[in-house]
Amino acid sequence: MNFADRLMEKIDQKQSHVCVGLDPRLNRIPDQIKQKAVERCGKTIEAAAWSLFEFNCGIIDVIKEHVSVVKPQLAFYEIYGSVGIEAFEKTVDYAKKQDLLVLTDGKRNDIGSTAQAYADAYLGQQEIWEDKKVKASSDALTVTPYLGHDGIAPFLKNCEEYVKGIFILVKTSNSSAGELQDLEIATGNKLYQKLAELVVDWGQDLIGQRGYSSVGAVVGATYPQEAERLREVMPQNYFLVPGYGAQGGGAEDVLPAFNDDGYGAIVNSSRGVIFAYQQQEYSNDYQQAAEEAVIEMKETINQALAGADKLAWG
Repeated sequence: MNFADRLMEKIDQKQSHVCVGLDPRLNRIPDQIKQKAVERCGKTIEAAAWSLFEFNCGIIDVIKEHVSVVKPQLAFYEIYGSVGIEAFEKTVDYAKKQDLLVLTDGKRNDIGSTAQAYADAYLGQQEIWEDKKVKASSDALTVTPYLGHDGIAPFLKNCEEYVKGIFILVKTSNSSAGELQDLEIATGNKLYQKLAELVVDWGQDLIGQRGYSSVGAVVGATYPQEAERLREVMPQNYFLVPGYGAQGGGAEDVLPAFNDDGYGAIVNSSRGVIFAYQQQEYSNDYQQAAEEAVIEMKETINQALAGADKLAWG
């Protein structure tokens, strides 16, 4: 099995294509969690980091039956320095213990030994002194492609060696994505279309038992027409689809990201799930609200897939 096989196995178990982004913001974490942290650590950076981890655990506990993968965004942990990174690492370990896959959203890239160090940090292992090794817990990592093949090769190597995956930025969900991604190149195609061809190339040797590569692409829900064209170019690459919910994408917008077999995409929502308790239509209990929101998202996407004859389950 490769990473895509592992992902599809989880998707089948949960009958869900939903990915939840664990992007905690201290000012949106419920007061009772922060008060508990302050009582424990005082008004310190340690209390802030503890709040992130406690909040994440509460979210994971109620979504774990309804999602296949969670996606912590490193920036929301790095902002708190070493204690924030510790909260990230503990979150990853906790999610794995709950039988979830973890896709770390770090958008890493470099060249040569530096790229290899990033690949080892998140998708490999590191030798410590003579023989001790530290394993990376993440199952997959987001990667930026703008340094070309020599910046991608170390990640491909680790995907094969450690049964991990990467998602390469191709057509992102943000409003200014077109400033670079839509530039026309010498062939007459746009830059994101060339990137898609490279993703196919880079992932060709990493196709698993079920026909999908360990090398995926980030393709935003806010650009459904482009997603449809990209799906034709990349039939064997899994799409990570951000932009659902808070960024304006809906179930109909994500349909072009899926293949006719009902697979090929995981759809991410972050704020729309983890902070659902701040929306009027959900419970004011953060855990209950997150569960309500993730079930609604899962069912809405599955219904849209069924309506398009793309639902994977009968």
